[in-house]
Amino acid sequence: MSEQPNDLDEEDGEVRELDLGAFDHGDRRAPNGPAEAATLLRDGELDLEGRLLDASNVTLIGAIRTDTLAAECVYKPVAGERPLWDFPDGTLAGREIGAYLVSEATGWSIVPPTVLRDGPFGSGMVQLWMDGDPSVDLPHFVRRDLPQLRRIAVFDAVVNNADRKGSHLIPMRDGHVHGVDHGICFSPEPKLRTLLWRWAGQPLPAEALTVLERLTDDLLGDLGEQLHEHLTRREVRRTQQRVAELLRTGVHPQPSGDWPALPWPPF
Repeated sequence: MSEQPNDLDEEDGEVRELDLGAFDHGDRRAPNGPAEAATLLRDGELDLEGRLLDASNVTLIGAIRTDTLAAECVYKPVAGERPLWDFPDGTLAGREIGAYLVSEATGWSIVPPTVLRDGPFGSGMVQLWMDGDPSVDLPHFVRRDLPQLRRIAVFDAVVNNADRKGSHLIPMRDGHVHGVDHGICFSPEPKLRTLLWRWAGQPLPAEALTVLERLTDDLLGDLGEQLHEHLTRREVRRTQQRVAELLRTGVHPQPSGDWPALPWPPF
């Protein structure tokens, strides 16, 4: 495991991470749609500004710019990933990419645009920063019966998300809800741990069944091949099996009792 980056002053990073609006992007504009976002994230120049100190792995924030596009982003270098007992070292960034690929295949755009690329501290995940609605009370929000949250609950069941904290949900001003921090997904063992158990045991919505049927085909085709670049064949196969199980039962999964059902801390 590589040594974690330590060039950023932590106190300085804690202050500046709260003021993303201070970035001067000049005449550049924000990307319009996922294609432009991918171009910006893949080809843009990273200008790191601070560090999120409450993240378990090194999580850096900054601006990313091309000649015409600019935005804020999150950069998680592989070198800053802390070893885990139940996930192989150096694989968390690839799992974030896998979650984005599945998110795009669902058509729900849950995960913000995300790429794997080189950066100031080596290869890592770079993701478009989402400026959520600060007026939302997250502890109250996660208990609501909203289709946006229900989609995320289905998505998490597919990717086997072991850490769906409330703070990993980003409600936007337009009503869309993003999910972030998917580094511990796709374990071949059942590890679903989430605050979104509201629909446990309830029939899946027709929309979700349609999406799962499409995922079945996609996982046997291009999506499966893309996931193989970041996950093991066993992990991709287990993803296929989770989708098949959801379609077979037709209901939201319930806590198994073999694994803690709730993340800690919850936010």
